Amino acid sequence: MIIDPTIFRAYDIRGIFPEQIDPDVAYKIAQAYSKFVNPSTVVLGTDVRTSGPILKEAVKQGLLDHGVDVIDVGVITTDMLYFAVANYGFDGGIIVSASHNPREFNGLKLVKKNAVPISGDSGIYSIRDIVLSGYALNQKDKGQVSEREITKDYIRKCLSFIDKSKLKRFKVLVNGMFGPAVQNVEKMELPIDLVYLNEVPDGTFPKGAPDPLLDENRKETIEAIKREVVDFGVAWDADADRFFLFDETGRWIPGYYLTAFFGEFYCQRKPGAKIIYDPRLTWATIEEVKDSGGFSLVNKAGHSFIKERMRKEDADFGGEMSGHYYFKDFFYCDNGLIPFLLILQIVSESGKKVSELFDPYFSKYPISGEINSNLSSLELSDPILKKIAEDYSDAKIDMTDGISIEYSDWRANIRPSNTQPLIRLNVEAKTEELMKQKTEELLAIIRK
Repeated sequence: MIIDPTIFRAYDIRGIFPEQIDPDVAYKIAQAYSKFVNPSTVVLGTDVRTSGPILKEAVKQGLLDHGVDVIDVGVITTDMLYFAVANYGFDGGIIVSASHNPREFNGLKLVKKNAVPISGDSGIYSIRDIVLSGYALNQKDKGQVSEREITKDYIRKCLSFIDKSKLKRFKVLVNGMFGPAVQNVEKMELPIDLVYLNEVPDGTFPKGAPDPLLDENRKETIEAIKREVVDFGVAWDADADRFFLFDETGRWIPGYYLTAFFGEFYCQRKPGAKIIYDPRLTWATIEEVKDSGGFSLVNKAGHSFIKERMRKEDADFGGEMSGHYYFKDFFYCDNGLIPFLLILQIVSESGKKVSELFDPYFSKYPISGEINSNLSSLELSDPILKKIAEDYSDAKIDMTDGISIEYSDWRANIRPSNTQPLIRLNVEAKTEELMKQKTEELLAIIRK
């Protein structure tokens, strides 16, 4: 049996079903995970994908044959996996999921005790090597399976971040992208009126990749917000670990602004709070956190890297422009429902519209938005980064993640994708005009 090693990626394991990931491969990964982590009891769940049940059963059998007990938590969101492992004190966890990828994909996200992620830096490639070595173990004493309902406890944990009594009655559009996020919102019994979009779980993802960052998916949400006349709109990706916000006009609020916004919120509640952010776009977070008496710490993008830094610094909050938001009081993990709840309470208490809360960010911190350029291979990113370093050698240069170049009135980050042959550009400046000028200038180098 030939196993494609490219399915083992920087943050998780992901490939096309069944060509790259089938039950046999899933079984072998579970066995390798068991050898690498050496757990006694592992939480196991799946997202809504149609290939999820058969792959989950294969993972389950791989764990059981290795002598590992399995807690089957059924269909869940990724942040529910983190909760189950950390809250109940189990040794590890696996969710069968390909996050926001199209329907033909599936994969595995792996964590250790305390929901510490297993990434390319902390074990995925070791697990890959165990799989490729042909490792197999069939214990005489098999593991045992039990089922556990975790939704009530998970929802109680999320609700602990707010005071429900302070919420005003809003009309909110919720786009579940055919994952289970909206069902969890309904179970919270919030005093709000919901307007639904793509709320019924459907693992065939009939409208394409379940990713709210895609233009075509944002357009649908924007049109629905305008049509239904709501106070604001929200969306999640299919495994619901990322959160997206739209104001009452349908304007999308970039994750960059939300990171700064929540950073400011936490620093106002706790002077001296530590906030983690990624290097793609930075000025808003740095300035708003500083002005609120907190400390901002830059870190390489990616959920496993951010979580590691969150734990190391005992940080209160972390955010990425991709829509991941991390909370000290949620085991230093990312969560898709807590940002929604915080927005509800902040808007309720402020007496302002969502647009009024974020207008200052749009005017003060103009950004290009992330612009992707295709490459024939990822290796071609190296000469591009070298060229930019040479052309902008008089800038303040940082290599935390790709290359960041910074001047007094503009800055940019250029980084290769961890998973695709793409190079990603983000530009911010003091003025809209300068931002557009520098974006075109850098794209000319990248796409030459």
